[in-house]
Amino acid sequence: MQIQDLPYPDPGVPDARSGPRFLWWLGRNQLGGQLKALAWGLLHFLSVSSLPFCVGLAVQAVVDRSGTRLALTGLLMVLCGTGIAVGDTFLHRAAVTNWITAAARVQQLLARKASQLGSALTRRVAAGEVVAVSTGDVEKIGWFVEAVSRFTAAALTVVVVCVGLLVYQPALGVVVAVGLPVLALAVLPLLPRATRRADFQREKAGRATELASDTVAGLRVLRGIGGEELFLDRFRRASQEVRRAAVRSARMWALISAIQVLLPGLLLSAVVWHGVHLARQGRITVGELVTVYSAVMILAYPLRHFEEIAMAYSFSRPSAKRAARVLSLERTTDADGSREAGVPEGDLYDPATGLLVPTGRLTAVVCGDPDAAGRLAERLGGHPAEAGPSVLLGGVPLDELPLDSARTAVLVQDKDPVLLSGSLRELLDVPASGDVRPGQALAAAQCGDVLDALVQGSLDAADPMDARITERGRSLSGGQRQRLALARSLITDPQVLVLDEPTSAVDSHTEARIAEGLRELREGRTTVVFTSSPLLLDRADRVALVHDGEVVAVGVHRQLVHTEPRYRAVVTRETDDEQREGERALRGAWDDDEAPLRDDEAALRGDEAALRGAWDDDEAPLRDDEAALRGDEAALRGALEEIEESA
Repeated sequence: MQIQDLPYPDPGVPDARSGPRFLWWLGRNQLGGQLKALAWGLLHFLSVSSLPFCVGLAVQAVVDRSGTRLALTGLLMVLCGTGIAVGDTFLHRAAVTNWITAAARVQQLLARKASQLGSALTRRVAAGEVVAVSTGDVEKIGWFVEAVSRFTAAALTVVVVCVGLLVYQPALGVVVAVGLPVLALAVLPLLPRATRRADFQREKAGRATELASDTVAGLRVLRGIGGEELFLDRFRRASQEVRRAAVRSARMWALISAIQVLLPGLLLSAVVWHGVHLARQGRITVGELVTVYSAVMILAYPLRHFEEIAMAYSFSRPSAKRAARVLSLERTTDADGSREAGVPEGDLYDPATGLLVPTGRLTAVVCGDPDAAGRLAERLGGHPAEAGPSVLLGGVPLDELPLDSARTAVLVQDKDPVLLSGSLRELLDVPASGDVRPGQALAAAQCGDVLDALVQGSLDAADPMDARITERGRSLSGGQRQRLALARSLITDPQVLVLDEPTSAVDSHTEARIAEGLRELREGRTTVVFTSSPLLLDRADRVALVHDGEVVAVGVHRQLVHTEPRYRAVVTRETDDEQREGERALRGAWDDDEAPLRDDEAALRGDEAALRGAWDDDEAPLRDDEAALRGDEAALRGALEEIEESA
């Protein structure tokens, strides 16, 4: 793989079980580049290490006054110099290629994982850690992958030189053969401590990055509440912790570097001292002494790569661990792809909340908690942040569909869509059904003024489609970015389109036109809009109120406003005090309306008393007559009893 061939058609399936396994997987997948770098590295290092032998031969030729050997030695030195130049040039080229291609592979893997997980990624891994992995960590991982081949070439060169010295001059070669392994292994006891300090530094740097990322994301809110200084002090403390950790780590690496300088110097002194004694005794020639001395001195160059590979591994191991952690994340429910690829049709239903979205209708969802609305939107798109029952599309669980089929069926536009840099034509060049043209989508999203602004901001673009959009659309206002993102979503023309607050940053007049355009363009297609705007709600075929994680009311906007207090509180944005004030006003109006009724009731009660009095007056003679009748009855009974006794 060459740099010009990037990106990879398929970056592969990484071994993300641990950081070392991930590094080993990367190395195996770049075996061709590693072997190429190894070959050029051997040419370079062996050419460098051959120079001392050439120098020794030249000195001995001068001592022996042999012009022929001196000329041959000069020719050998020219060949060594050519090997050094060619080997170094192509080694650097191969090494940089390995570095960049390894980092690009990791970035592609991370991008693919982010696209699979969606916004659930930042809920499971801190946003600052994701940024650190995708920027600084990929460079350190690429550094280690690239350094392996150079280290291997350096190690083989050291072995070849030691063997050559043993053959060339055994008396001095033994000293070098014993001393070089000591030099190479002397720093091993210090590596665990250096690695721990490097890990601690990376941890502190990651926390500082997370804090900085979170602070930047919430800067507008911090300015609103006056919390800038508080978070600035926190970042200062985090930054100082990173500095102290970096200093402690640098001290350990400085000690390792000092040892790498000191021990070769001691070995060189020992070789010179022993060689001088051998030369005095006549056991070696001056040329042999110069050769061995030069060889030991030149070996300090390949030995430096032992320190580099230790540093590269120490810094890349925590980076690889963090990258493996991100790459090991999976969707909450595993789609094994057992179901045949295809896009089901029918109603969209969420068993967790009871939300039913009829097919071909415009459904608005009102939720008092914006975070809960965002999570529900993700669920409808098949990207749940937590475990739970799958959303059903036409009775088919989205989690049982392949990811491509699920995304073809349901498209979710979150409340903060991202615009990539490039021309407007490139921005709108997205997978689409072809039924919706860019002009129709832009008109429905009311992007006329956005196109004018893009043309005015681009000096060489007469056609608005060729106008340039800056990174994340920073040259546009929030409402303009929102409308362009809506147009991009409309062009895709998915079977189910889920929009989370698509008009929160536009004015009411534009919002009303967008609502009408959205309804017309999506006629016959299933559309779900999470909003609390009355303008959008009034044009929806169906409105559902979600409260405490479940659907509590379904109807149309005007009906729910009058019959559902919780819906009215969200849509009209009434506070608790305003609700209580409204209740008091209603009670006062009721009291005012009830006062005449109370007067009528009192009048009725007075009439009732008067009637009772009149009734009592009219009843008195009747009572007297009743008493008289009772007296006559008693008299008759007495007379009858007397007659019976007489009889």
